[in-house]
Amino acid sequence: MVRVPNVTRADAAQAIRNPLRFIAERWTPTQRTVRRAAMSAVLMTVVIVVTGGAVRLTGSGLGCPTWPKCTDQSLTTTSEMGFHGVIEFGNRMLTYVLCAAVGWAIIAARSRKPWRRPLTRLGWTQFWIVMGNAVLGGIVVLVGLNPYTVAAHFILTTALLTVAVLMWQRTREGDAEARPLVGAAIKQLVWVLVVVTGLLVAVGTVVTGAGPHAGDSSDVHRMPLDWETVAKGHAVLAWVVVTLTFALWFVLKAVDAPKGPLHRTRDLFLILLAQGVIGYVQYFTDLPEILVGLHMLGSALVWIGVMRVLLSLRERPEPAAGVPAQADPELSAV
Repeated sequence: MVRVPNVTRADAAQAIRNPLRFIAERWTPTQRTVRRAAMSAVLMTVVIVVTGGAVRLTGSGLGCPTWPKCTDQSLTTTSEMGFHGVIEFGNRMLTYVLCAAVGWAIIAARSRKPWRRPLTRLGWTQFWIVMGNAVLGGIVVLVGLNPYTVAAHFILTTALLTVAVLMWQRTREGDAEARPLVGAAIKQLVWVLVVVTGLLVAVGTVVTGAGPHAGDSSDVHRMPLDWETVAKGHAVLAWVVVTLTFALWFVLKAVDAPKGPLHRTRDLFLILLAQGVIGYVQYFTDLPEILVGLHMLGSALVWIGVMRVLLSLRERPEPAAGVPAQADPELSAV
């Protein structure tokens, strides 16, 4: 039996004033634990993307017609609300699971020895994005699934995914100054790829906003755009991203670049091909819900792939044993 230390009044007061510090002074997670905590936030963000798509594709967007309660009289779904209420309320509950994953990442980062302040800041950034997106999700319901708010909701989730991937990457490296692994020209090409992919994701939300899957069985307002024209523009952007990715892989191969950037670019190329196949099949088969859902999953995986390519262009060696890590003053540096 391990003796549980007595908790004094001073300890209790400290736990109330600064619970993260209280936990950090009494628990030191392993490096693997910190990495897994950061990865859990990435995985839960992807899950939220998929389940959010399921809400829309099943017509359950107004399954809970108000917010933050499910109905004016009930916090939770009721039997009268049926399947749609269960789907919408279940997605809302998954937000708490996402908060738990982000919270675990924050606690693990704060308790790491030595403390790496940039990791904790990345965790808190995720937390506030989740809170902001929860409020925006409530606004989406209150305005009757207005397509512009739905698009903003998805884009903010993509921002959350960006920070989550960045934190996960930073748990796998040190806080030393970033050392480039490729030349400036290649880095510029990758930034073009990132920007065009971001535009691809944004146009994808317009395709959704103008398309037939409104998110509810009632007559929900759609963006006043020709859906097929926007979809074709989205496809053109996708081909641009594929071309840029292949060009990047070819250049990396030609200059005998390190395996990290080369492998991450190859992975992105394969994800893009799979996403393209799903996209064309769903277009020519009148948008079956299952394929649209897979396409939304693919969108998250494409963005993760692009982020991994970007972050593979440099390395931050971990400090040697016994050497304290240096604080990184540039939170946004990649």
